[in-house]
Amino acid sequence: MAVTDRRDPATKQIVLFKNMTTGPIAIMTTAAGAPINRHDTVTLNKRLIFNEFFMDTLTHIVRERIPERVVHAKAGGAFGYFEVTHDITDICKADLFSKIGKRTRIAARFSPAGTDRGGLDTAREARGFAVKFYTNDGNLDFVGFNTPMYAYKDPLLFTTFTRAEKRNPVTNLLDPNMLWDFILSRPETFHFFLIILCDRGIPDGYRHMPGFSIHTYQVANKHGKSYFVRFHFLTDQGIKNLKTDEARRISGLDPDYAIRDLYNAIANGNFPSWSVYIQVLTEEDVKNAGFDVFDVTLILPLDKYPLRPVGKMVLNKNPKNYFADIELLAFCPGNLVKGILGAPDKVFEARRLNYRDAQYYRLGGNFHQIPVNCPRHKAFPYNRDGQPPVHGNMGGIPNYYPNSFNGPVPFDEENAAELIQIYQDEPDNYQQARELYMNEFSPEERQRIAENILITLVSVARPLQERAVKFFEFIHPDLSNKVLRGLQANNTH
Repeated sequence: MAVTDRRDPATKQIVLFKNMTTGPIAIMTTAAGAPINRHDTVTLNKRLIFNEFFMDTLTHIVRERIPERVVHAKAGGAFGYFEVTHDITDICKADLFSKIGKRTRIAARFSPAGTDRGGLDTAREARGFAVKFYTNDGNLDFVGFNTPMYAYKDPLLFTTFTRAEKRNPVTNLLDPNMLWDFILSRPETFHFFLIILCDRGIPDGYRHMPGFSIHTYQVANKHGKSYFVRFHFLTDQGIKNLKTDEARRISGLDPDYAIRDLYNAIANGNFPSWSVYIQVLTEEDVKNAGFDVFDVTLILPLDKYPLRPVGKMVLNKNPKNYFADIELLAFCPGNLVKGILGAPDKVFEARRLNYRDAQYYRLGGNFHQIPVNCPRHKAFPYNRDGQPPVHGNMGGIPNYYPNSFNGPVPFDEENAAELIQIYQDEPDNYQQARELYMNEFSPEERQRIAENILITLVSVARPLQERAVKFFEFIHPDLSNKVLRGLQANNTH
């Protein structure tokens, strides 16, 4: 049982519901609306198949689970708004940025990347940071991370990465041999894993966690001129993280620690917020950067491309029903709006396919018509039929385009920009990881990084340990020596 106190609305939710009602809220019915007689709530010595309450409830419960997300399966989430605080119309014509003070409704979902749906909120791993903006021009989805970079540059590695960090197909256990084999085979991943292995690897709940777009987006202003930006969501609560021992202690008391913390904060009126910034590059900046600014395994240096303030994200509303509001919340990076063209890198291109395919598999071909995924205005696609929900199924509107019978037509956009095409080199494997280790980590944090590496590395096969020691030499000899001494002290083989 989780440790609770008097300011714990999450634990008291069902009690609060009772206190808000004066008695049973309605006569109980079947799903078809037929009222249920009290004698039908007992089945002993009666014919089961003729009891519609029994048939209704028993056949439904085995259908109450939908496919779990392969990654980001467990999550907390909430609703709120984004408010523009600074004018960026000089670089982006998107309606949600059109004027200072403009508010746009949002839904946010925060999630450990590899944890199963019933796993721990305090695992050492990256977190997803996804925000859906319900704009006047349709939904805009940012699907980011709490790390400013990602693990790989070639999207073909998604399946390898995912399988390596998941369970061994024979033992059904997490296998450090698999994960370290992947890391050591793709050196560009270690820039990402340095963040996970350092003190930032276990956020102290979602409220104290930053978010990053990881992609460099192309945006355009009303004149059709393009700029390139990375989004930063910096927590106004201050960044807080958990040390390894503290996270282990909490996980034994409350595996849902981060979800509970977010829910209780909002329920108690302590609405979390994030200040939103962008890094801005011109086309000339892109050409003269000296590195691939679209490489998701790299950061854009802040001293070269400083943060420019944009707005504030506030979460002030908890889900009314977790399944309907958070589990069915579906993100697609291809959900873009006028003025935001997406990112030209291959990881973004692959995510446009991968996320959409995942939603079709989990939720069906009409997942956009699930209430939490609906745009704020009525949509007019030429899609029909299929797995519910279909709502009015577009009534008598023609179901093909083009047509001569007054069906929906496309609009003409003035000064429309097109997403650029780029050529991407092989990833830069070590430079930024070396700079991160040398320039941003204190001596104490460097020691803790080595200790966190050893937690899993001591149990892997000796050839992988030897490769790891050589690998860390390219990052920094200090890291390699710390790991080597740790392995020798453990003398595991």
